[in-house]
Amino acid sequence: MKKLKIAQVAPLAERVPPKKYGGTEIVIYNLVESLITRGHQVTLFARSDSKTSAKLSPLYRPDPRAKKRQSARGYLVPNFWQTLELGRVFENANDFDIIHLHIGTTFFPYARLVKTPCVLTLHGRLNTAEAKFVHSAYPEIPLVSISNNQRRPLPKLNYAATVYNGIDLQKFKLGAGRGGYLAFLGRMSPEKGPVQAIQAAKKSGRKLVMAAKLDLVDRAYYQKKVEPLIDGRQIVFLGEINQKQKIEMLKNASGLLALIQWEEPFGLFMTEAMACGTPVIATARGSVPEIVKNGETGFVVKNLSQALRAINNLSKISRLACRQRVENYFSAQTMVDNYEAVYYKLICSKK
Repeated sequence: MKKLKIAQVAPLAERVPPKKYGGTEIVIYNLVESLITRGHQVTLFARSDSKTSAKLSPLYRPDPRAKKRQSARGYLVPNFWQTLELGRVFENANDFDIIHLHIGTTFFPYARLVKTPCVLTLHGRLNTAEAKFVHSAYPEIPLVSISNNQRRPLPKLNYAATVYNGIDLQKFKLGAGRGGYLAFLGRMSPEKGPVQAIQAAKKSGRKLVMAAKLDLVDRAYYQKKVEPLIDGRQIVFLGEINQKQKIEMLKNASGLLALIQWEEPFGLFMTEAMACGTPVIATARGSVPEIVKNGETGFVVKNLSQALRAINNLSKISRLACRQRVENYFSAQTMVDNYEAVYYKLICSKK
């Protein structure tokens, strides 16, 4: 097959790859590096501090999390920088065989102005009035869902494929779970279920090690609901950790608690845990049943009592089986295989 000239367009909230938390940026990094390894020419439109083997089209943007202004004017700042990024992308559209965007629907009007095929990976939720309106206004835009469940609110959109997010398995080593503790990983926000994880750990008598990003928007929730439950002994909060620290934490955990309270489109942290051999106990919502094989790589639960039973049965799960599931379905190579198929299909259909 012909090698392609591909534009990858990243969000500007984090660099690629992120220094610490940032699932979308990790996925973009893995995709870009793997595409280059296969001989494609990739241009990455991203923050200027990004690290990549691709040709970088850099754009400076202040970190919106450094100081989150609540004024109406403050909310315009991210859109301003993204508009500059999109202008640069579509001014050079003829230089590419395909444009792959990861930034939401703001580019839709631009896509109608160019002949180069565009595709959007949906990294967020679709169960909003805004999503329904925008997608109905631009029904021709090809979309990639990151789980089949993600499609449920709007099942009739122009989906090109479902492509599961993939991780670089060379960076995640199989561990034995010698630490014996339970782990919590992600954002310190209500939908991620930190309170539920703490409740499960306390009722089971197990130690819980938590590593999470705490955004300013979630600080009040954390201080009121979560912080009073952290004692520094049974319940330990490490704060936000980097990739190396994350892998060490997961390798030595006996299980990961993902008692999410929302329809999560894809939980990259669950595949990262399983890549280290760590079984996952997760709420039966969103993409969870597609990621966790119930009874084989963890347990899919509906309530706290089921989570407690699952904790007691963690030793029955093969850590090797957890790793093998990621190798089979959630590796970076599998992800790139599927995206290549999407690219060629869309390019051929545009001719």
